[in-house]
Amino acid sequence: MRKIYIYAASLAFVFAALQAQAQDRKQPAPGPAPTVHVNKPTTFVLKNGMKVLVVKNTKLPRVSYTLTIDNPLIFEGNKAGVSSIVSGMLGNETKKMKKEQFNEEIDFLGASINFSASGASASGLSKYNDKVLSLLADGALNAVFTQEEFDKVKAQALEGIKSGEKSVTAIARRVEEALLYGKNTPAGEFETEKTIQNISLQDVNEFYQKHFSPENAYMVVVGDVDEKKTEKLIRSLFDGWKPAKTTYTSYKMEGNVAKTQINFVDMPNAVQSEIALMNEVELKMTDKDYFAALLANQILGGGGEGRLFLNLREAHGWTYGAYSSVSTARKYPGKFRAGASVRNVVTDSAVTEFIKEIDLMRHSLVKEEELKMAKAKYVGNFVMEIQKPATVARYALNKELYKLPEDFYENYIKNINAVTADDIQKAAQKYFLKDNLRVVIVGKGADVAANLDRLGMPVSFFNKEAEAVAKPVFKKEVPAGVTIKTIADKYINAIGGAKKVGEVKTIKVLSSAEIQGMKLDVDAKMKDGYLAVEQKMMGNVMSKQVITPKGGYMVAQGQKQELKGDDLKAAQAEAKPFAELTLNDNKEAKLVGIESFNGKDAYGIQIGKSTSYYDVETGLKIATVQVVEQNGQTMSQTVTYGDYREVKGVKYPFLQSMNVGVEIVLKASEVKINEGVSDADFK
Repeated sequence: MRKIYIYAASLAFVFAALQAQAQDRKQPAPGPAPTVHVNKPTTFVLKNGMKVLVVKNTKLPRVSYTLTIDNPLIFEGNKAGVSSIVSGMLGNETKKMKKEQFNEEIDFLGASINFSASGASASGLSKYNDKVLSLLADGALNAVFTQEEFDKVKAQALEGIKSGEKSVTAIARRVEEALLYGKNTPAGEFETEKTIQNISLQDVNEFYQKHFSPENAYMVVVGDVDEKKTEKLIRSLFDGWKPAKTTYTSYKMEGNVAKTQINFVDMPNAVQSEIALMNEVELKMTDKDYFAALLANQILGGGGEGRLFLNLREAHGWTYGAYSSVSTARKYPGKFRAGASVRNVVTDSAVTEFIKEIDLMRHSLVKEEELKMAKAKYVGNFVMEIQKPATVARYALNKELYKLPEDFYENYIKNINAVTADDIQKAAQKYFLKDNLRVVIVGKGADVAANLDRLGMPVSFFNKEAEAVAKPVFKKEVPAGVTIKTIADKYINAIGGAKKVGEVKTIKVLSSAEIQGMKLDVDAKMKDGYLAVEQKMMGNVMSKQVITPKGGYMVAQGQKQELKGDDLKAAQAEAKPFAELTLNDNKEAKLVGIESFNGKDAYGIQIGKSTSYYDVETGLKIATVQVVEQNGQTMSQTVTYGDYREVKGVKYPFLQSMNVGVEIVLKASEVKINEGVSDADFK
């Protein structure tokens, strides 16, 4: 039943076929700085307070609209996630049209319209200007929230949270924000299963009525439009939008720590540590050192040519990429962040190198070549982006939100080129707070925690909800008398006993899952030494894998790949209905202790790069973790088992969940023992 290798490896292959990966491209040699002209908008304000900016652009017969509701911070508290549910429900049904009709109208026009709790956007051909804007206005101002749609969106939100609970990266990101800004602030709060469950349809309606309001709204129009006709149309559609006059509470963020410290979150399934070094910054776009801060970050960790990347990836090979970022402050402080995913064994060393590079930026001048390259990249990106209507819309809105000078973007290139090495150093000293960093690490405590003490920084421990906890016991001693044999025997007894399990000669399992809205069907067949798995997506065969005692292969997207070496050996080791029957005879197997896995104490038994976990209390196998190399990174692929049901006297898990970039939950619809499998299945 140990099929993690063949399942996860092939599912990763299927998922990879659905993804596009961005590649770093070599920057061209810089030419002379171009002169930039940003079209000035025509502006007017509706009687309800909504400000409109119209930027005429006749290069293409298209028009785009961006409605932004720029409310003060909103703290959702024990109903965190209500804004997300509002976002998921807006634009589905209106007082004038049912969901199907509304979507058909959009498709007929060849338009794109999107809604969220903080606004809406639309784009389409300018000849359909009136219709596209009318649909946007209808979806935004006349929304109808039905119980049926609410239940659907809420279920999706809960599923997403459950999926994220097993993702080291997802947990790391939410804990970072919660610790940096404070869990009980709008900038630091996050959704949980409990807060989503607290939300009712009434909460959704109330949020929409209170916060989807025009007094803090901006409408930006860019494209081939007649300004006067557009103003008339907007007034006719939006003048009746009534202000809610909601009052908002101000919030104080956590603030920076007095001394650099480590905040550690234990996730036993992690084979990599997620590291983030952060501090709050009060950087504004109108500050004199704004452009110096941008370039300082670019040199430190803005891309593949950054110092962090060259150190942690190129020089040491510890990570797939190491980067940094700096964001501006407006409603709440911005942040400086440097981070990477690194192998557990080098976590402490990586933190040391991060701090070394940050310190170097603060205490020495950058090289002239580094500064030239950083400037060239910013100027090149700016020139490319300024050609896009969406960028023009964003710049027009930025001037309003950030109170920028009228010539801010016209002078952008000049200001970038004016930055000196001295400016870079001063910006690094001001914004990269080496002595006031919050170092957040999410990883496997059993492998990582002991080495963190060597860094000489105070270490605090937190759970996945960003709550302070006592230092966990990362590994418990295995009681006397517990061996690989006793663990295997307890598992066999738990699923039916040696006699019943020994009678199992073949297993056939039909299961299915949903990936990005598409149905995945898996047909798996097994007998001792043989395994065949076929995966179909929307009825089409996506991949097939066959393992026999003599060899094995995978076929994906018409390409056949023979399995060899350790890959073949690992796959053959799993080609057994119940490997636990002979587990004690496997000389590679070793008992690695008791670890907490999804809140349960479990014995870990490792064979090569695969570790299986058996519940201490029930004896059932609850998970298998396979360490793999993928895209130059070491990562784990975890399969959890649940919903054990009896089939011919033997319990089998009808639920298998795995994360291969997305969470995939395979639910078995049919499990057959000693039927439905023939030799022809393994050709």
